[in-house]
Amino acid sequence: MLNKIQDRFTESIQTQISAAELLPNKLSEAANRIVACLLRGDKVIVCGHGRSYGNAALLVSHLIHRYELARPSFSAVQLQLNGILAGVFAQDNELDSIYKKQLQAVAKEGDLFIVFSPVGNEECILQAIHSAKNQHLDLDIIALTGSNNDHTLGLLDESDIEISAPSTNELRVIESHHFYTNLLCELIDHLLFS
Repeated sequence: MLNKIQDRFTESIQTQISAAELLPNKLSEAANRIVACLLRGDKVIVCGHGRSYGNAALLVSHLIHRYELARPSFSAVQLQLNGILAGVFAQDNELDSIYKKQLQAVAKEGDLFIVFSPVGNEECILQAIHSAKNQHLDLDIIALTGSNNDHTLGLLDESDIEISAPSTNELRVIESHHFYTNLLCELIDHLLFS
C-alpha cells in the first residue's frame, strides 16, 4: 500500500516537472488570449465532460466570482450537462450533441471557447469543437488535453492553443488541468491588476 502511494506521488510530480518544461509559453499565451477576449467585452465559454466537468465549473467560478483578488465579474459561461437538459438529449439519443447545440445558442463572434478534453475522444467535446470552427462561429479555442489527443488536435487550427498535460493517465491529466486552471486565473489577475 505505501509503495502504491509513493508511486502515485512520483507519477504526479513527474507529470508536473515535464509540464513545467513544456507548457509555460502555452499557458502565458492562453492567459493573454483570455484577457484580450474579456477586455473586448466578449465572453469565455467553457465545457468539460465527465470528470472534467468539475474543472470547467472551477474555471467559470473563478472568472465570475474571483480567484484571489476581489474584482468585477468577468463574462464566462459553462455549457451544462445536468438535470432536465441532459435527460432530454439522452431521451432522443443525442447526448453527443449537447454541448454543440448550447454553443450554437450562446456563442457570438469574438467569444473564446475553452474545452477540457483529458481523454481526447469525448464525442460531445469533439462535436462542440467542430461546431466552433465550422458553424459560422469561427471561435478561437483553448483546448486542455492530455497526451492521447489525436482526435482533438485534428480539429484545432493555428489560431488555437492546445495545453497538453504530458501524461496518458486520465486522472493525472485531470489533476494537471486543475492546476493549469488555477494558474491561468492567477495569470489573468496579474495581467489585469498588477
